[in-house]
Amino acid sequence: MAAGQSHSVLFVCLGNICRSTMAEGIFQHLIKEKGLSSKWTIDSAGTGSWHVGCPPDQRTMQVLKKNGISNYHHLGRMITKEDFSNFEYIFGMDHENMEDITEMRPRNSKAKCMLLGEFDPQKELTVQDPYFTHGSNKNAFNEVYDQCYRCCTAFLESLNL
Repeated sequence: MAAGQSHSVLFVCLGNICRSTMAEGIFQHLIKEKGLSSKWTIDSAGTGSWHVGCPPDQRTMQVLKKNGISNYHHLGRMITKEDFSNFEYIFGMDHENMEDITEMRPRNSKAKCMLLGEFDPQKELTVQDPYFTHGSNKNAFNEVYDQCYRCCTAFLESLNL
């Protein structure tokens, strides 16, 4: 990143209360640790409207807090056509998200749209949706945190900041 240059990233999942907010909170934390907050615009959005205006899932917030990220705030929103000109990077969490992103993407968009999992050192392309894991996988939100942390860290490293 050249001196004075800024970047922007949007994380996208289905409802914008679990995976994308987890990634956004982690990324904000990593950027703050590097002293680069003023050089980044970071946000998240969903492809569906179920949770517009809602805060992140309480399980997302619990896992973020457990990992030292306690100052994260967000209200759910849907991805918009404007996001494709406002953000340099748009990361989907799974292939369905990417299909929706690709379908919405204007032809002249310069946004780099890809799976966040493309940066996973463990080669897990899909960030699994933990929302419906009530009791079946009590560790699902922790697994999403771990994967998003790996991916966000690797993405930052790829930029040679």
